[in-house]
This record gives sequence, C-alpha cells and structure tokens, in this order.
Amino acid sequence: MSAEFVVETPIKTNHTSAIRFILSHILRHPIAAVLLVVGAFSNAFLAGVVPGLVGKAFDAILLINEETPQLVLNSVLLIIASQALRSILQFMRNFSAEVFAQRFERDVRDELYASLLGKSMSYHDTQPVGETMARVTNDVREMNLMMNPGLNLTIGANMFLITPAIFSPGIHPQLILTPMLFILSHILVQIYFVRRLHPIAQDVRGSFGRMNARLAEALEGLEVVKGAAQEASEIKTFESLADRVRDRFIDQGEFEARYLSVLLFGLTFVAALIHATALFRAGAIAEGEVVAFLGLINIFVFPVFISLFSTSRIASGYASAERILEVLNYRTKLDRNPLGFSGNVRGAISFENVDFTYGGEEILRDISFSIEPGQTVAIVGQTGSGKSTLSKLINRIYDVSGGRILVDGVDLRDWNLQDLRSQISIIEQDIFLFSRSVAENIAFGMDEVDMIRIVDSAKAAQAHEFISSFPAGYETVIGQRGMTLSGGQRQRLALARAFQTDPPILILDDSTSAIDSATEDKIQRAIWSAASGRTTLLITHRLSQIRWADHIVVLRKGRIVAQGSHEHLMKTSRSYRHIFDRYHEQPSNLAQAGD
Repeated sequence: MSAEFVVETPIKTNHTSAIRFILSHILRHPIAAVLLVVGAFSNAFLAGVVPGLVGKAFDAILLINEETPQLVLNSVLLIIASQALRSILQFMRNFSAEVFAQRFERDVRDELYASLLGKSMSYHDTQPVGETMARVTNDVREMNLMMNPGLNLTIGANMFLITPAIFSPGIHPQLILTPMLFILSHILVQIYFVRRLHPIAQDVRGSFGRMNARLAEALEGLEVVKGAAQEASEIKTFESLADRVRDRFIDQGEFEARYLSVLLFGLTFVAALIHATALFRAGAIAEGEVVAFLGLINIFVFPVFISLFSTSRIASGYASAERILEVLNYRTKLDRNPLGFSGNVRGAISFENVDFTYGGEEILRDISFSIEPGQTVAIVGQTGSGKSTLSKLINRIYDVSGGRILVDGVDLRDWNLQDLRSQISIIEQDIFLFSRSVAENIAFGMDEVDMIRIVDSAKAAQAHEFISSFPAGYETVIGQRGMTLSGGQRQRLALARAFQTDPPILILDDSTSAIDSATEDKIQRAIWSAASGRTTLLITHRLSQIRWADHIVVLRKGRIVAQGSHEHLMKTSRSYRHIFDRYHEQPSNLAQAGD
C-alpha cells in the first residue's frame, strides 16, 4: 500500500532493517565516507611510524658516536614531517566526518518528516505528539552523533587497533603474538558489549520518548491544568517520568563502567613487556626495538578508551534508527492513488449504505443520501451522533468501513487523493491557525500570495475590519494555534481561507459556533454568498442556518432517522419537530436536544 501523501524527494533508502537503513544513507555520500576512512587509516598509520623512529633515536643515543647527532636529527625531522602530514589528513577526516554527519541528519529528518505527512489520521490519532517530536528531533540527532563522533571514532579506533599488528613483525616476527591476542580479545568484548548495551539504549530512547510525550501533552493542555489547579499533580507525574529516564541512563553508565577492555589493555602491556624483555635478553632485538614495540602497544590506549564512548554513541544511534524505522515502515490504509481519476469536481455527492467503524466501535451505520451540485445540505443531530465523522469521510481523512461514497459518480477510492482534496474545503469548529502572518494563514493552500484576493476573502468573511485594527495589519504574526485571537476571529480567518481557495465543495463543521450574535448576520450573508454555486454541507447547531438548507439530514446514534426539506421534516418528522421546539426554548442549545 502506498502512502496517503508522498513528497517527491530524491531520498531513496532501504527500510528492511536498521543496519540497511543506515548503510543506504551512508552510501548517499560516498566521497565523504571514503575521505573519512582514508583519513582514519592515514592517521593510524602515521601514528605507528613514531614509535619506530623513537626506537631508532634511542639506539643512536646509546651508541654515542659521530653519527649520533645526525641520526637523532633525522628521526626528529621525520617525526615532525609525518605528524604535520598526519594533522593535515586528520583535519580532512574530521571535516569530512562532520559534513557527512550533518548531511546524514538532514536526509533522515527530511525523509521522516515527509513520511509523517503521508501518514493517515488513524496513525496520528493514536500517536502522542510528544513521542513523534522525540523521534523527529532527539532520535534523528542521535543518528547524527552515531556518525560523528560515533562512527568516525570507531573507524579511527579500529585503524589504531591494527597498527601494532602491522608494525610489530617488522621488529621481530614473534612480536605479532601479543597484539593479535589483544585484538581478538577486544573484538569479543566489543561483541558482548554491543549486544548487552543495545536493549539498554532502547530503554533509554523509549523512556525519553514517553517523558517528552507527557511534557507536550501537559503544555498543550496547560489551560486545563491551571484551571483545575493540577500543577502539583502534573509536576509529580513528570518527575516520575524524568526519574525513569535518569535511571535508564544510570543503568547504561553502570554497564559501561564494567568495560573489560581496560583490564585487557593493562594485561596486554605487561605481556608485551615480558615478551620483548625475553627477546632482548636472547639478543634477538635491541634496546631501541623494545622501546619501539612498547610504544606500538601503547597505541592500543586510544581504541580501548575511545571505543567505550563511540560504541555507546553507535548503540544509541542504532536504537534511534529502529524507532525511526517504526514510523517509516508504518503503512497507511489510505492509498493516495496517484493514477486515479482526476478532474474538476462539479459537486455531486452520494452516500450509498455507508458504514464506518473506528477502534472497534461503530460510528456510522447504513448512511444513504445524495447531494446535487450546488445544493446546501444541513447535517443535524445530537453531540456524538457522527456528524463530524461524516464530513471527514468526504475528503477521505478516513475511509468507509462499508458501502461507498461517490463524488460526481466516482468512488472516492478511485479518485486521485491529492486532486480530490484540493477541491474540498473543510472549516471545523476547532480552528487551527499556523504561527505565521494573517496573510499567510488566509493564503494557506495557494501557490502564490495575492494580497488583493486575500483582502477580498477577508472582507467576504467579515474579517477585514478586525485585521486592519492590528498594528501590522495583514502582516501581524499570529501566536501558536491562533490563541492570541478570539474564537470568532479565528473562525472568520478560517472562512477567509476557504473563500480564498474557492472550492467546489465546502464543508462547514459548526464553524460559526464562536461568533457573537452581532457578527452572525454578517457571517450568515457571507456563508450564503459562499454557498452560491457550490455544494455546501452545514454541520451546525444554529437552526437559523438549517432552515435555508436545500436538504436536511437528521442523525441519531450514527443512523439517519429523517431527511428532507425543513417544511417536509416539520410535517413528517417528530424528531425534527422536537429539535425545532427545543430551539425555541433554548436557542443556543440544539446540541443537547434529543432526536
């Protein structure tokens, strides 16, 4: 099943496993990867040259003859030259590693964000926002650190690991024995260490995600928390989650403290000293060669101590890669159907025996009605009767569980999803506005910002007057979710956004509930004007809007109990008359009326 929405991107990676996912991203930047490996090998090789040169200088000093100064000078000059070259290559390596890691993070973040946009609402409905944010931010950052310093230091450490094995036989063939024993032992320790550290790193990442999810939820509902005076309770809950994160990090630190390679290095150095001393006493090697060999063994210090840090970074990054893959590999049930039907929507909508079940609960059952192009249809019913759900089926936010919905005679599932949604505008009661300027919010969904059209749309939605009162006018930046505006102002901006796109199908889901009575008449005329010539669905608690609808559908507990015109329903439907009677008793409380 393809994704509901896909951003065309050159990023093509392997999602079959975490290791293949990582490798496919590495292979996207082969030059940086090669420079990293070449730089690491050169760094280790040139570091291995120094002990040999020091050993030769040591022998020359012990001989003390007329050639001694020149021999020592030659060794010193060679050390300076080799280390100068090493520093240049090391700079190239570190620069390449950092560029590589940043590009790696950018690519993973872009791929993950595009994937999240392509997920269906059924996925996002069950996924805490804070957990998602932890994966997009912290887990992706952990993958960056896995590359640099993690992978960078690991490659460097492994190159330093083999250096003594390369140079030791040049001193005496037997001297390869001690380095090889250490290398084999160190590899076994690393395998054990990585296997044990991986689940610990998974716990660390998981606990951090849960803490972040709770934090985001508390901040999102901060007004509710303060209104109920639950600050102390929320602090206690968050402290508990923070303690779990702390405990997981402590578990990781406790395990890392038992890193056996540190002990192995000490034993290896002692063994190397004994072996070299024995060969020296046998006359097989000179004093300087003993010094050179011990200098080579001392090179093991770098891979021993750095591998503890780099392996932890890789383990954490690998655990993060697995968490990211969980998102990337989730397949939505909604197919965007890029080869599906495309065309200009006329506005004919037909529900044919539609059922919808969500989370095992039946929401809609056997819904059937038709809307002709240009008609205005009102959907009324109690709170929880399925009105808003019905509207979300029309633009395939959710797919029907049974039956079918036709737009212009074509099953919604046969439409090109992007083409279909671009011609349907939904204004919901819970208005979402972006932290952008007023003009950008109104023009959202348009390819270009046309100020003339924006102002015309705002005037049609009765929003121009209050927008003009802002110091920066249409350039005023709205706070997060538009919380700096009143409910009526947010809804009028949403209406202006709908007028801007000029959709053939307009769905108003209780979109005037927060508008005061003084503004309602103006908005009513704006909606009437907007509904002219387009198919309009009204989900509203205001009977003043319902009465002028061409067709009215009455829902109760997910089923249609009556439908027809206002006059017809007043004559034939007891449920509708009951709603109308309750309206006269409590004009603002249609939502509580029984059917």
